[in-house]
Amino acid sequence: MTNSPINDSRPWSVFLVFLRLGLTSFGGPIAHLGYFHAEFVIRRRWLSERSSADLVAFCQFLPGPASSQVGIALGLSRAGYCGALPFWERLRCNLGIQAALAGINAAVVGLLMAALYYPVWTSAIFQPQDFGLALVALVALMFWKLPPWLVVISSGVVGWLLSFAL
Repeated sequence: MTNSPINDSRPWSVFLVFLRLGLTSFGGPIAHLGYFHAEFVIRRRWLSERSSADLVAFCQFLPGPASSQVGIALGLSRAGYCGALPFWERLRCNLGIQAALAGINAAVVGLLMAALYYPVWTSAIFQPQDFGLALVALVALMFWKLPPWLVVISSGVVGWLLSFAL
C-alpha cells in the first residue's frame, strides 16, 4: 500500500469516485460527510484534516445539505466545472433517467417505511399511550413545525409523567 495521494483529477475519474460513493453510501448528509472524510481525507488525501474541517464548516452556512455543497466544492476543485456537476444537466433532462429516479425514490420510501415498522415501531410502540404520544409528536413536527429537539425533550417528559399516571 502506498502513502502517496491519489491525484487523478480527470473529470471522468472524479465522477466515478462520486458515483461509487453515491451507490454505496446510506444515511443523511451527516453520514455522507463521514464517507467523504474516509474517502477524500484518509484514503485519497485530496484534503488535509484542517482543510476538510474548514470546508465542512463553510458549507454549513450555504443553503442545502452540507454534504451536497462539500461534494460540489470537491468536484470543482479536483476537475473544474465538469467535476462539480458531472453530466447533471444531461441526466436531469433525460425522461428515462427521471422515470428511473422516480422508481428509486418510491423504493426508498418503501425501505424507510419498512425500517419504520421494524425495528423502530416494534421496539417503541407497546401500548396505546405510546401510539398517542408518537401521533402527537408527528403532529407537532409536521403541522405545528416545532423544532425536533423540543418535540423529543417534551415527549420524554410526557412519557415520564405517564409512567406515574398509568
